[in-house]
Amino acid sequence: MTIAISGTTGITLAGQFDSASSMGFKNRIINGAMVLDQRNAGASITNGVAFTFPVDRFSIIGSVASKFTAQQNAGSVTPPAGFGNYLGFTSSSAYSIGAGDYFLFRQNIEGFNTADLAWGTASAATVTLSFWVRSSLTGTFGGAVQNSAQNRSYPFSYTISAANTWEQKSITIAGDTSGTWIGATNGIGLQLNLSLGTGSTFSGTAGAWAASGIIFSATGATSVVGTNGATFYITGVQLEKGSTATSFDYRPYGTELALCQRYYEILGSTANSLLFQTYAPSSSSGGERTTVYYKALKRASPTATVVGTWNYSNGSGLAFGGIGVDCSRAEWNAAGAGVSFAYNINGGTLTFSAEL
Repeated sequence: MTIAISGTTGITLAGQFDSASSMGFKNRIINGAMVLDQRNAGASITNGVAFTFPVDRFSIIGSVASKFTAQQNAGSVTPPAGFGNYLGFTSSSAYSIGAGDYFLFRQNIEGFNTADLAWGTASAATVTLSFWVRSSLTGTFGGAVQNSAQNRSYPFSYTISAANTWEQKSITIAGDTSGTWIGATNGIGLQLNLSLGTGSTFSGTAGAWAASGIIFSATGATSVVGTNGATFYITGVQLEKGSTATSFDYRPYGTELALCQRYYEILGSTANSLLFQTYAPSSSSGGERTTVYYKALKRASPTATVVGTWNYSNGSGLAFGGIGVDCSRAEWNAAGAGVSFAYNINGGTLTFSAEL
């Protein structure tokens, strides 16, 4: 594309200009370069039978606990050119996958960020998934995209050709013209699953939409958890509108952080950095209250959690009420009249989770 500037005609654009790719939210994946890990600060976590988050926006789960670990920059290998971080998985044993087993990592994408795809209609748009991957194993690997009801799924496969070598993969998915897909709401618009081992019950034929139950992967895909000590590393995950993978959508760090904080935010990561203070006018004043404003508007009213050790002057029992999408009410009990405050020490934090 050529841009010409004239004092007479102004700015003229010659050639193709793809506004969807040139501005706006091209990559529907948040934290695809694995730069943010608010919860763990780079520490390793082990899979459970409920979803947990090794980095922001990406969750892990297994039908059986303790079969793999996940960590930002696990193994300390050099990321592919242009990236500074990756998400790494390591198998904890040689686990034999049963029919009903599944081990995967996922990102749920909000309906507001997928509504323009028009899935479930005759105008359904094609999307392309791309990422960089490195594994100690070679062969065919799998994953799937599905709707929030998990009754429409598109299993896909890709091949890792060389062990311990970064390779870029691209999968093009024709938009689903059937089924029910959540539109412009704050619910789950689309689920992206990548498998580390999935049994036959939750696998399906690659390359076609299916309406036959929950599917997490393509049939016959390699099981990472099936080999003790096997590694699987990934970064540069991008899901974009169109039939061709384009360059990774690098967003400013502050922008990416704010996008992540819509779903999860931690306050007070530094000791003595949070102080809530009120004045108790009488010895029987009871509960003290103050407003805590989030750094980013939340997707929905979050779950507020008080973590670690807190100190009090003339009070005790920090908790939360009046939880909204923009702020919450901090509450604690004052023992008597005078200044009453609460502050965090030794790793005390507040977390607000509105994950999908």
